[in-house]
Amino acid sequence: MGWWGSRRKTSSGAAYGGSPLTRKIHGQEKRRVCRYAPPMSAAPHLLFVYGSLLEGEKDHDLLVDAEHLGQARTPPRYHLVELTQFPALVPGGRLEVIGELYRVSRETLLAIDVRKEVPRLFSRERIELADGRTADTYTMRSDQTPGRRRLRNGDWRKRFGPSRAPEAGAFVRWARKRR
Repeated sequence: MGWWGSRRKTSSGAAYGGSPLTRKIHGQEKRRVCRYAPPMSAAPHLLFVYGSLLEGEKDHDLLVDAEHLGQARTPPRYHLVELTQFPALVPGGRLEVIGELYRVSRETLLAIDVRKEVPRLFSRERIELADGRTADTYTMRSDQTPGRRRLRNGDWRKRFGPSRAPEAGAFVRWARKRR
């Protein structure tokens, strides 16, 4: 077990565990630094959620202390990919993704990072929303989702509903007139 999980004794014999992010080295408390965490300020962050963090979904409990700011959507620049129990937002598509916007604390954001397995599975990125605001969200690279179903609508909650048929192109419209 690493130093963050062990309880050691000081020279006087008293046990100390300290914070999981600190340890004592040569009598001085040192902070443990995560190499992968993006730089963050203490100010609240805007977080755009689109899948398992939505209200009523399985991971929404992580947002219990967050302030709900309403519905939000992205510009049409993404794919929404279904990964069995949760979706992934993948840059490079032509889909407008619908979600919710929250104001979250740094601690909440770090707890979500752990659940989303940042940076191994997801990465947290700052994106621009359709209304011009910027918010953090969790994305995945397209090479991580080969062969996975891309949703036709941008709403995770409507993934089981009927999908809208694509508009007919010029050739199809011409062929239909010839009947």
